[in-house]
Amino acid sequence: MMFGLGRASHAAGQPAPDTENGRYTLSPVADGVIRLDTRTGAVSNCANNGTGWACYLVPDERAAFDDEIGRLQSENDKLRQQLAEREPTVSGKIDEALPKSDTLKKPEPQAGDSSRKIEIPLPSDRDMDHMMSFLEQAWRRLVDMANRMQKDVSGRI
Repeated sequence: MMFGLGRASHAAGQPAPDTENGRYTLSPVADGVIRLDTRTGAVSNCANNGTGWACYLVPDERAAFDDEIGRLQSENDKLRQQLAEREPTVSGKIDEALPKSDTLKKPEPQAGDSSRKIEIPLPSDRDMDHMMSFLEQAWRRLVDMANRMQKDVSGRI
C-alpha cells in the first residue's frame, strides 16, 4: 500500500520516498507503517489520517535517558566544584591510619567505676521452687486437657 503511494507521488512530480537507496525501512503495522531511518535511527509511525499520509516521530526513550544522564553529570560536576571551593569543615583530620581495636571487647572496669557496676542477682532456691511448682501445675493441666479431648473425640466416633 505504501509502495503504491510512493509510485503515485512520483508520477505526480513529487520526489519518491528514499527507500530505493536504503535510507528508510518500512514495516507494516495494523494502522499504517513504521518507518526506520537507517542513517539516524529515528523511528516514525506513518498513517493515513483521512487527509493524507503523515509520519510522526516516535518518542525515543534512549534519547530521554541520555539527556537525563547528561544533566545529572553536569549537576554532579557543579556540585563537586562547589565542594572543592569550600574550606575544609573537618578539623584535625589526619591521613594516618587509626590504631585498630577490638570493637567487641568490653573495656575493663577501672577502680573508680566500681560504684556504677550493675549486678543482676540470681533467683533464690525459694524462687526456683515457686517457678517449678507453677510449671508442674501448667503441665498437669495441659495433660488433663489433652486426655479430656481424646476421650471426647473417641466417644463421638
